[in-house]
Amino acid sequence: MDNENVIDPPTPWHAAYPAPRNPAATICREEVLRMMKQSAETASKNYVLVDLRRSDYQGGTIRDSINLPAQSLYPTIPTLYALFKGAGIRQVIWYCGSSKGRGARAAGWFADYIEDQGDTQMKSVALAEGIKGWATSAGGEYVEHMVEFDPSAWS
Repeated sequence: MDNENVIDPPTPWHAAYPAPRNPAATICREEVLRMMKQSAETASKNYVLVDLRRSDYQGGTIRDSINLPAQSLYPTIPTLYALFKGAGIRQVIWYCGSSKGRGARAAGWFADYIEDQGDTQMKSVALAEGIKGWATSAGGEYVEHMVEFDPSAWS
């Protein structure tokens, strides 16, 4: 075999950053929906949902999420932490398509940063099964809590 013709696969974007020290904790969609309903009733919200998708950001997103593409996340963690802390956020919920790649990585990185700050009040978790689980597995009430939901994007 001629090694000169072998093309190395491209380096993934996240290889430029350290791996999270610990596996990411997860939260189930049922708990997130409960939190959303509770915050709507009390007009008080101490969590933030972060959609990490960039080029695959179609089909809708969970209502009240902010979009921070994963590829630009790592260098902004200290600033995000300061903003979230100042806003009284106690739980940051990260998700991507499945929350197995970007979602888990972001939750882990942010949890590491929280730990480094000695903060025992804030948590960083990944949404189990990501937006795909929210939009396809759960359906019904879950898709009612989405913005720009497009069922054709999920088939």
